[in-house]
Amino acid sequence: MATITSPGMASGLPIKDMVAQLVALERAPLTGLQTQVTKAQSKLSIYGTIKSLVTSLGDAGSRLSEANTFKAVKATSSVPDVVGVTVAAGTPPTGLSLEVQRLAQAQNTSSAAVPTGSGMGAGTLTITLGNWGSGSFVAGSQTPVQITVEEGKDTLIDIAGQINGSDAGVTATVLKDANGERLLLRSKATGAEMGFQVEATDANAGDGKDLRRLAYTGAGSPSTLTQAGLNAQFTINGVAIESAANTVKDSVDGLTFELKKVTTGPVEVSVSNDKDAMKKAVQGFVDAYNAVMDMLATSTKYDPETKVAGSLQGDSTAVGLRNAIRGMMRSSTPGGEFTQLVDVGIEIKSDGKMSINSTKLDTALDKPAELGKLFGASNVDPTLQGFGLKLDAFADGLVEAGGTLSNRTDSLQASIKRTNAEMDKVVDRAARAETRYLAYYNAMDANVARLNSLNAYISQQVTMWNRSKG
Repeated sequence: MATITSPGMASGLPIKDMVAQLVALERAPLTGLQTQVTKAQSKLSIYGTIKSLVTSLGDAGSRLSEANTFKAVKATSSVPDVVGVTVAAGTPPTGLSLEVQRLAQAQNTSSAAVPTGSGMGAGTLTITLGNWGSGSFVAGSQTPVQITVEEGKDTLIDIAGQINGSDAGVTATVLKDANGERLLLRSKATGAEMGFQVEATDANAGDGKDLRRLAYTGAGSPSTLTQAGLNAQFTINGVAIESAANTVKDSVDGLTFELKKVTTGPVEVSVSNDKDAMKKAVQGFVDAYNAVMDMLATSTKYDPETKVAGSLQGDSTAVGLRNAIRGMMRSSTPGGEFTQLVDVGIEIKSDGKMSINSTKLDTALDKPAELGKLFGASNVDPTLQGFGLKLDAFADGLVEAGGTLSNRTDSLQASIKRTNAEMDKVVDRAARAETRYLAYYNAMDANVARLNSLNAYISQQVTMWNRSKG
């Protein structure tokens, strides 16, 4: 039977407690090492946020340097529900007067009513796109499309499905009313050149079904023209213009007109510089700068009242970064009317935050070309480039491999790795020490047990000897 033992049983010493205290001493460095890891992880997290904010700042600079940023324009219509207008960036400011006499329309035809669900007979329908403007049909350049109608698959629903599944340039709809069904055909596109004719050939003439009932080849056809294909007719500053579509893109360079209704009077269209869009780009840059500086200020500050320091308080990299960004904001771009941010109302206050002088910025926005030079001037000499380009390159240099922020984060990660490795060593040493301490004290306890046993034996022998002498 195995002997049940407990450390200290023989000696009466609290061996477990003694060993635990000794092991605790061995593990004591873990507290400081864990504090180091926690601090380093906090710094790493903050630097991750700073990298993201610096990247956003660079992106804001890049947007300011784009060619169209200070070429933003807006177009307005005096009656937007009659004539809509959109404008491409860089379009020169202008003013126009439009009048719409007619909207572009698609050709529509309707067959005569036939009994609902009845067959139309086998044969072919040939749909050709073209122009009816001369009174007779003139085919366009598109290849005619043939629709083959088979017996048993010749209801109007069947035929409409085939037409819609083809590339005939028309859409088909079956209209039902009290008189039966009609096949309605409509050009997919508006305009006189997108009219169509439908020729029909019966496979079984005289069967009483007569597929030719769906034909439209002009006046007197079985099908009826309900709407001719027409071009839009309108004037711009009194000049007559036609368009196959109601969306007109090519009449005035940079402008797209959406003709919605026939006008009852002139519709005034104006194109002007979009100062609001330009201000938004500038404000985005200012906000991005302030976000970076706020994060740096918060993370490096020390509150003497609470005696609480930010995670990067005293961090030379953070302090250097803040100074570098501030210095960047004071850089010059020679060659234009505006050479510095302050010239256009972008100012840095005493607290390090950036603000906009609206009066100065509004004045500068009246000269968008000069603003474009300030932010987007291109030059092989980096020092002569526009501020936006320089800022973008500056930000990239900080966050890319080998840059200040990347190097700092790499250093923190390496420090965390080293400290974790040292913590592993401490844990290993403590484990080995525990084994060693237990072995030592258990051996001592065993020796005490043997001495106690010997002492008991000797005492017994002395007692017996004394009894024998008496």
